[in-house]
Amino acid sequence: MPANARTLTLNLFLNHAGHHEAAWRHPSTQPDALFTPDYYVRLARRAEAAKLDAVFFADGPVLHGGVEHNAVGGLEPLLTLATIAAHTERIGLIATASTTYYEPYNLARLFATLDHLSGGRAGWNVVTTSSAAAGANFGLDAHPDPEVRYARAEEFLEATTRLWDSWEADAVLVDRAAGRYADPSRIHPAAFAGEHLSVAGPFNAARTPQGRPVLVQAGASNTGREFAARWAEAIFTAHQRIEDAQAFYADIKSRALDLGRDPEQVKILPGISPFLGSTEAEARALEEELNELSVPAYGLQQLSGQAGVDLSGLDLDAPVPLEIFAGAGDVTDNARSRFQVVAGIVQRERPTLRRLLHRLAGARGHRVVAGTPEQVADTIEDWFVAGAADGFNVMPPALPAGLDAFVDHVVPILQARGLFRTEYVGTTLRDHLGLDVPENRYTAARAADGAGRPALAQA
Repeated sequence: MPANARTLTLNLFLNHAGHHEAAWRHPSTQPDALFTPDYYVRLARRAEAAKLDAVFFADGPVLHGGVEHNAVGGLEPLLTLATIAAHTERIGLIATASTTYYEPYNLARLFATLDHLSGGRAGWNVVTTSSAAAGANFGLDAHPDPEVRYARAEEFLEATTRLWDSWEADAVLVDRAAGRYADPSRIHPAAFAGEHLSVAGPFNAARTPQGRPVLVQAGASNTGREFAARWAEAIFTAHQRIEDAQAFYADIKSRALDLGRDPEQVKILPGISPFLGSTEAEARALEEELNELSVPAYGLQQLSGQAGVDLSGLDLDAPVPLEIFAGAGDVTDNARSRFQVVAGIVQRERPTLRRLLHRLAGARGHRVVAGTPEQVADTIEDWFVAGAADGFNVMPPALPAGLDAFVDHVVPILQARGLFRTEYVGTTLRDHLGLDVPENRYTAARAADGAGRPALAQA
C-alpha cells in the first residue's frame, strides 16, 4: 500500500472468556485459565502475529454484579500487560485506569514504567469510573458525582502530563568522564496545584520512548466528548448504526479542531463483535448458540442497573415497554450514554425483552455482526470509508476461537484490500496509530524564548 495511505487501526479488546456474557459456558473457551498468564500471552501473541495495533483491557475497581452467572472480575491490567510485554515485541499495550481512584504520581509511574519496559508500547484508557459501588472500596461515603469526577480528571491529566514532561529528552547525559549522569537544568518540577489534587514533582524517571503513553478515552456523554476532544489520542465508542457513528466521528473531530488540535491525531475506534462462519447461516447459528447459553437473570440484572428500574417481573416474551427508556435523553454521565444506545434499539426495533437481552449479551451495546469473513470485512470497510471510524476495537464473542477466526479469515481480506498493514512499520504504539510524539513543554518553551530554563534546585 502507498506509504501515505490511510489504514485501519485494529485492537484486540480482551475480556475474560470472550465478550458474549455466556462465552464461559461454551466448550470452545477456557474459563479455568482466566487467572493464568499463559492465557493472555497466547492471545496477545496471536494478535501480534496478525499485526494488530494493540491489546486492550477494560477494568474497574469493583466486583460487578452477576458473578453467579458470568465470569466477571479479572486481573489488574497493568501487571498483566507487563507480563505480556515480556513475551511480545511490537503490539501495543492499553490499560484502563481511573482518575478517581488513583493519584497522579503513582499512576504516572506505572504507565511510564510500562512504556519503558515495553520499548514504547503503552497506552492509558482514561476513565473516571461510573460504578457507584467503587467509592466504598476506597473508604469514601459515596461515589463522586460525574461533574466532580470530570473536574478531577481534567486536573489529573494536567498533572500526569506535567510529570511525564518533567525530564526533557536530553536530560540523561551518562557522561562518565565528567561524572554527570543527568543535567538538572533539563529536569523540572510538575508544580501543579488544583482544586482536587496537587503534585510537586519532579518525576523520578526519564522521559519515556513515546514521550508519554498514548492517551485513550471511552466516554460518549457530552462531558466525555469535550474531555476526549481535549486530551484523547484515541477514543473507544459504541454505535449500532453507521449514521450515528458518522455523527459522533464528525462531532469529535470538529471539537478537536476547535481546540487547536489536528483531527487526524484523534482516532475514533468503535467496538465490533464478529460472529464468523463459512456461511451467514453458520455465523448466525453460532450467535444463537451463545445466546441460548445466556442466563436471563444475569441480563435482567445488568439491564435493570442501566434503566434504574427493576425489570425482573416483566414477561420475557413481551415487547419491552417504551416508557422504561423514555428518559434516555441528553445525558452527562458516560454510564448513561450506553443507556442511550439501548434506548435506540428499543425505540427502533420494539424487541421482546428476551430478544433485547440477547442483543446486549453479545457486546453490551457495541455493534454485533454475524456473517462470513467477507461480510464482516465489508462492514469494517464501509464504516472506515464512510467517515464513521478510523478503525475498530475487535471484541471476539468467545476466546480464543473468535480471535483465531478473525485473524485467520478477516484480517487477510482487509490486507488484500489495502486497508490494513501486512507488517509493522515502527516499534511503538504511536508508530502503529500514526500519532506524533508529543512535544515536551519545557523544551518547546526554551525553543520559543531562546533562553535556558533555570536549573532544578538541589537538595
